[in-house]
Amino acid sequence: MFRGSPDLSADQLATIMAALGGDSNAATQQTLTQYFVTTPVEELESALRVEAIRMSGVLATEELWVKERGAIEQEIARDLSEPMYIFHTRLLAHMFAGTPYAVDALGDKPSFDKTTGVMLRQFHQQWYGPNNAILIIVGDVDPTRTMTMVRHLYADIPSRTAPARPQVTLGPLTPAVLDMETDLPYGLAVVAYRLPGYDSPDYAAGRILGDVLDSQRARLYDLVTEGAALYAGFSGEEQAPASLAYVAAAFPKGGDGAALVQRLKGIIEDYRRDGVPAELVEAAKAREIATAQFAWNSTSGLAFAWSQAVAVEGRTAPDDDIEAISRVTAADVNRVAREHLIGETATTAVLTPGESGKPRTVDGTRGKEAFAPKEVKPVALPSWAEGIGELKVPAQPPAPREFHLDNGLRLIVLPSEVSPTVSLYGEVRNRPEIQEPPGKEGVAAVLADLFSYGTTSLDRIALRKALDDIAASAMAGPDFSLLTLADKFERGVALLADNLLHPALPAAAFAVVQQEQVGGLAGERQSPDYHARRALLTALFPATDPVIREATPETVGALSLDDVRAYYQQIFRPDMTTIVIIGRIDPEEAHRVIARQFGAWQASGPKPVIDLPSVPPSKPSAHLVPDPGRVQDRVMLAQVGDVIRSATDYYPLQIGMHVLAGGFYATRFFRDLREDSGLVYTVDGRLDAGPNRSVLTVGYGCDPENVGKAKALIVRDLQAMQQEDVSTDELRQAKMLLLRRIPLSRASVDGIAAQYLALVRDKLPLDEPQQAARRIVSISAGEVRDAFARRIRPDELVQVIQGPAPQ
Repeated sequence: MFRGSPDLSADQLATIMAALGGDSNAATQQTLTQYFVTTPVEELESALRVEAIRMSGVLATEELWVKERGAIEQEIARDLSEPMYIFHTRLLAHMFAGTPYAVDALGDKPSFDKTTGVMLRQFHQQWYGPNNAILIIVGDVDPTRTMTMVRHLYADIPSRTAPARPQVTLGPLTPAVLDMETDLPYGLAVVAYRLPGYDSPDYAAGRILGDVLDSQRARLYDLVTEGAALYAGFSGEEQAPASLAYVAAAFPKGGDGAALVQRLKGIIEDYRRDGVPAELVEAAKAREIATAQFAWNSTSGLAFAWSQAVAVEGRTAPDDDIEAISRVTAADVNRVAREHLIGETATTAVLTPGESGKPRTVDGTRGKEAFAPKEVKPVALPSWAEGIGELKVPAQPPAPREFHLDNGLRLIVLPSEVSPTVSLYGEVRNRPEIQEPPGKEGVAAVLADLFSYGTTSLDRIALRKALDDIAASAMAGPDFSLLTLADKFERGVALLADNLLHPALPAAAFAVVQQEQVGGLAGERQSPDYHARRALLTALFPATDPVIREATPETVGALSLDDVRAYYQQIFRPDMTTIVIIGRIDPEEAHRVIARQFGAWQASGPKPVIDLPSVPPSKPSAHLVPDPGRVQDRVMLAQVGDVIRSATDYYPLQIGMHVLAGGFYATRFFRDLREDSGLVYTVDGRLDAGPNRSVLTVGYGCDPENVGKAKALIVRDLQAMQQEDVSTDELRQAKMLLLRRIPLSRASVDGIAAQYLALVRDKLPLDEPQQAARRIVSISAGEVRDAFARRIRPDELVQVIQGPAPQ
């Protein structure tokens, strides 16, 4: 569908989607495919017109299918290199045996061998009709005008007779054991059951049952606080006939996964026999109801909530589920537990971490080929799309209110009436690589894990209960947050402040967390992911650079509780703290509440300097990290440079990177590595710059025999950026991607908060995106070329390959 329709070529589609902001994609589940796009509201008609054209027809020629097949086979190879995906497919095959739900929607290579372009067009003709489609529009739109627009664009598309959907009848569940070895740094013990699906009248009760089991006040989480597991919780995947539900606990490498499985089964059997606590049922219901309110704080999140409710579950609105949940009783939950959490028919699994090969240096020039770059020709857009992509500075968004407490804490407040909620996000700026004392590496991670164990006045369970009583979610640590209903804001802030400023840091919990960290690090240091990460860091940075420092089982094992307390006193300072509050609240009231709870907090000594130092440019090298669990190679290309965030070259380089990547088929990397050659499914490129250094990274996954070919194309494209001006169309498109993403970054509350925190972290003004937009509009193709020539070194990339050896 992304390779064109009779009335819209692939190049036109890619160019239009990039001009809309590049935030578009599709996802397929067992029962439907969702196409989604987030765009500035003024471009709604263009987005609707694109989807109307794609509903009307698809090209799907045999030639296009052959090209796309190569790309999606790389998607499958990527997923088959992920142990959790492999486990998931095995679990589906058993739990839904004999039904279409037993097969993951992604497909596999044998199925692609039987697929033709004719089949794809026939599938489109059968299923892609307006009478089999649901259109969901969320945003700051006028409903009457929007409905008129939709009728104009979609009313003349003919209805189609879709094939009958198969009747699905689940067979009785039988026990199974699905043990497997993985390349994960930890092990997993799993016990899986079937719970009611969304076609069942007991669906809401099953959903609440899962929430109760996943509560940190429930017995599963006791495995973590006792030191018996690194993690424990409940997960589920809901389908119409049944929901796949499983409890899982992680254990360190060398741990007894089979014994942990028995602990899990015992906990579930106890709940099945004795029932779950009624107060946890009520807390779960309150949290589900509150969560539905928070969905309104994200444009795409609300759209997906409606899509899930209406298109997937067959409801009239998300409120249908909430109404059903509000009627659930503890008796309903316990009945569902008795009927479905049956240990004798459960599926169990132990995922055991295996051995990783040691990294080694390889020849990074293997597979290098000379490619002639494809000429980038201008794309003639259809007449209705010619006005898309006007280069203009986005409208100035509402300005937040700023406050500075006497102790140095910075408060940013943005009122919003979207939902009856308030979201608080905060950050204590810190850098463990610089601030952890020598020999105490790992103390930051231990401290972060200890915040969940309560305060000096509320123990772990009491703190969780206090949050449940107001249906709030809170997280404490250097990065902290609070999501609460507006009328519970003051109480929520009081609980968060108590956790941040008066953490209990109990000795018993310290011993447990220390043991868990030691075990986790021991396993992690033997994993391929760890070796790949370390290979990249040590190739990019000098041995004395702070980022080379790392926690080890020995450094964490040598820590004392006094070390943790001292680090807390060193790091947690109000003059290094920023709090962002967005929601239904008056800024002055927010200021009053924050000042009351945080105003007495004081720092001692001068503010720390935590900027990473400048470093010399990295040298080229190539490294292979063997990973027996992967069928596809994961490749990272990177280099350290000297461009800094405030440099004149920063935005010309960002424009150039958006010529190369970030816009699906409309950008050079995607065109060369996916669209034309089918070597990869995705390729990502970015340039990150700080006060004293920058890092260029390009990442992709491909078959071992194609690693060198893909790298050669990337190097060629980087060199071309240095040698010749990008075309007028490419320059315009890259600018549009950057400009459109300024308003799109504000399409959710958490997106706005993340932007404010990042600007503070980078020591930039809060209106910097608007300043950047003015700079972006004025940049010329020559500036882009010159910046790449000065700052990028295509022949000096560090290459790290994780997986089989390239052929």
